[in-house]
Amino acid sequence: MGLYAEIKEDFSNAYKNDPALNSKFDFLFNYPGVWALAWYRIANRLYKANFKSLARIIMGFSQFLTNIDIHPGAVIGKRVFIDHGFGVVIGQTTIVEDDVLIYQGVTLGGVSLTHGKRHPTIKKGAVIGAGAKVLGNITIGKYAKIGANSVVVKNVPDNATAIGIPAHVIEKGRCKEPLMHNLLPDINKEMFEYMLKRVAVLEHILVEDNKDLLDQDLELEKIYESFIKAMKN
Repeated sequence: MGLYAEIKEDFSNAYKNDPALNSKFDFLFNYPGVWALAWYRIANRLYKANFKSLARIIMGFSQFLTNIDIHPGAVIGKRVFIDHGFGVVIGQTTIVEDDVLIYQGVTLGGVSLTHGKRHPTIKKGAVIGAGAKVLGNITIGKYAKIGANSVVVKNVPDNATAIGIPAHVIEKGRCKEPLMHNLLPDINKEMFEYMLKRVAVLEHILVEDNKDLLDQDLELEKIYESFIKAMKN
């Protein structure tokens, strides 16, 4: 696919991913993610042709206009959409495959100063929620979802949802909607609820020897073991 065709496809893709887009005029002021990708397409061609300094200058200009920092050496596939885009950072050795959706404040960064592959690979159809940090040479699987503000430092399998700091896989299987943050569980809340119930049971056991309370404690212990097992997966 030629350069013009790639840029045209990026612009057309915005209509599929943002119901707020009403006219072509909106692109001028409200879609920095689309413009950042357009500049990236040009800079990437120059970067691969060994005009690296010029490519970096172009992306520096793009960053000034869009507040989106994309290294021209990154590999970005077709129909990628950066929604709003404010504060997005995509590192040099990042690979973003086709049909990926990236929200504002996302960092696809590295955790090492060594040369070579040090940034993440985002597989086809993945969704990276607002403010998420995906760090290191890891892989986010096909159609996986990363919850908002999560910090991901380990691989996420295909068709899975990961949330938290650090992120843990909490669900396998693709949701019908591309991003449903309102349905993501609150791991910290669930853990605190467990702890409060456990303390209450133990307090009652200390006061009186009650078989029912002992049974409750054993049940909570099973819940806790299941919780820890899920966090390790």
